[in-house]
Amino acid sequence: MKFADLKKELLADPKVAAEYEALAPQFAVIKALMAARRKARLSQADVAERMGTTQSSIARMESGKGSVTIDSIQKYAKATGQKIKLEFAA
Repeated sequence: MKFADLKKELLADPKVAAEYEALAPQFAVIKALMAARRKARLSQADVAERMGTTQSSIARMESGKGSVTIDSIQKYAKATGQKIKLEFAA
């Protein structure tokens, strides 16, 4: 079974769909972090060195394991030469 098919099947369950939607903000942060790093053409190790942390710490940030603070996002943005744009939507 293809991932897209499995995802569609699982999201047909309203409870699963609600939990998935609840995680959308976290997924958006992860996606933004990874996009910033790729745009800067940096490896996780490069970002870690610029932030004064470890590659495994960056991997955890990008995988959603553990909590990501505003401070760490600011450091990540600076390390990748990006600016943060926060937006609330209805």
